[in-house]
Amino acid sequence: MTDDQMRYDQMVENALRGVVREALTKVLNEGLPGEHHFYLTFRTQAPGVSIPDYLHDQYPEEMTIVMQHQFWDLIVEDSFFSITLSFKNRPAELRVPYAALSAFVDPSVKFGLQFNVETDGNVMVPVVRSESDLVPVPDNMATASETEDSQLDVNRDDAGSDADGPNDDAKDGGDSAEVVNLDQFRKK
Repeated sequence: MTDDQMRYDQMVENALRGVVREALTKVLNEGLPGEHHFYLTFRTQAPGVSIPDYLHDQYPEEMTIVMQHQFWDLIVEDSFFSITLSFKNRPAELRVPYAALSAFVDPSVKFGLQFNVETDGNVMVPVVRSESDLVPVPDNMATASETEDSQLDVNRDDAGSDADGPNDDAKDGGDSAEVVNLDQFRKK
């Protein structure tokens, strides 16, 4: 097998991250339609990630946020997005490069993407997680307002409803999101 100097794996990875950027751009321009909401999981130590120290202390490696009803100041750029969320009634601005994302899930349509994550040496390392791990669980989730089961509860002002947390299918152990993994596109 010859050396892949074209780095098609990185090209595909960047194209899939573009799906996230396009979804966020639609939300920026049109709002979240219907029941759509996003789980965005990212490496908190990745270059370019900016989160408050208290969140970094709580989530030193990986954090999952939910974009659903309550978020402000969404900015979508070519290489990153930023958003303000409320954590225990305390607003926090997060800046996340797309390269720091390890997963993107829209449970309302059972869609998910899993990404490789760059390490310090710019080596792409596959993120290994089972399909059920793509629905956030308490140990890797930021809590916006504490609930009994410590799940993230983020709402958007104009929705006018209380927080739902993760969708009911996820809580009941129902079907989880379909995962599109980069390895599906690689020749074995």
